[in-house]
Amino acid sequence: MNNQKQQKPTLTGQRFKTRKRDEKERFEPSQFQESIVQGLNQTGSDLEAVAKFLDASGSKLDYRRYAETLFDILVAGGMLAPGGTLSEDMTRTEFCLFTAQEDLETMQAYAQVFNKLIRRYKYLEKGFEEEIKKLLLFLKGFTESERNKLAMLTGILLGNGNISASILNSLFNENLVKEGVSATFAVKLFSTWIAEKDINSVAGSLRKVGMDNRLMELFPANKRSCEHFSKYFTDAGLKELSDFARNQQSIGARKELQKELQEQMARGDPQKEIIVFTKEEMKKSNLTEQAMISIIWTSVMSCVEWNKKEELVTEQAIKHLKQYSLLLKAFTSQGLSELSLMLKIQEYCYDNIHFMKTFPKIVVLLYKADVLSEEAILKWYNEAHLAKGKSFFLEQMKKFVEWLKNAEEESESEEEETD
Repeated sequence: MNNQKQQKPTLTGQRFKTRKRDEKERFEPSQFQESIVQGLNQTGSDLEAVAKFLDASGSKLDYRRYAETLFDILVAGGMLAPGGTLSEDMTRTEFCLFTAQEDLETMQAYAQVFNKLIRRYKYLEKGFEEEIKKLLLFLKGFTESERNKLAMLTGILLGNGNISASILNSLFNENLVKEGVSATFAVKLFSTWIAEKDINSVAGSLRKVGMDNRLMELFPANKRSCEHFSKYFTDAGLKELSDFARNQQSIGARKELQKELQEQMARGDPQKEIIVFTKEEMKKSNLTEQAMISIIWTSVMSCVEWNKKEELVTEQAIKHLKQYSLLLKAFTSQGLSELSLMLKIQEYCYDNIHFMKTFPKIVVLLYKADVLSEEAILKWYNEAHLAKGKSFFLEQMKKFVEWLKNAEEESESEEEETD
């Protein structure tokens, strides 16, 4: 019998050493807040010193975990409760965005503080955008001065591309819109943004996030019209924004009209009914005949599946356009409208390569159908053509243009003989 004592099993494992630079002080939000508040109280209103303090503190404090707390303090001086009020039981500082001077220069200096912080700690970028979205939802809880400062800061940050324009979605909150808070805030924000950059910066950023057609939503449903928007922002000194919104509204209306026309054509509605509908919409949307003929051309060419073979597409195009010549004729009563149509045809044939050789046949067809006049064709040929495929199309049209000129000369000769 073996009297040796049986060894007990032991647990073994690998111990990991934490590098000093990875060690960060672990705090509860209140302790984190006290550390930030203390540092801000020491740096005071010297924003260069604030930026240096925040840069250095990121290696000791857990910014990743407490990003919301950090941004609340920098903006409002302490942690914000739901609705935008400061938490009563927490430490706060008097050195923050909301207590700063209400002028553009100071707000630009604060924007630099945020910019430096996020450049240094890239992981804060998303948290900062979330913070701005939250602050915009809390606008009713802030004073007028605090709103103005936040609007200026947001406009500067948007102008410099530090945050995405998607944060503006918070301004479409029903309660903010209903009480007029969103529209008032937007005036200050867009004024700052345009002053910082220009209207093209605004337009590009809004388009990028699909908000270029949503500006009307800053107003309640009963005031959501182009006229009201235009007057409100023009009176506030933002005519550029009014013009942009009007233009976007017009583009939106054109797209809807084009879609409706395509549906009518697909159903095979009588052309006379389509003409009546289109004239009513043209009047309602305040569109010129030149704009209307462009929409009609696009609709006509989009409502059919085109053959990909060059030799077959010409026959298909002539047959299709002959069918809609009455509609095209109804909206080319002016020389400028005819020229607009000529340019649309040139552009379409250039962009759709299998239509390149079809161009002169389309022009001849529409000339015979009294849609295009010889004056419009000659003006296009001599001076008003586009650069797209210029030499190719001019060469194709050469014989027909010569025939038109000869016919015109013969007509003039006959008139002289008659006289």
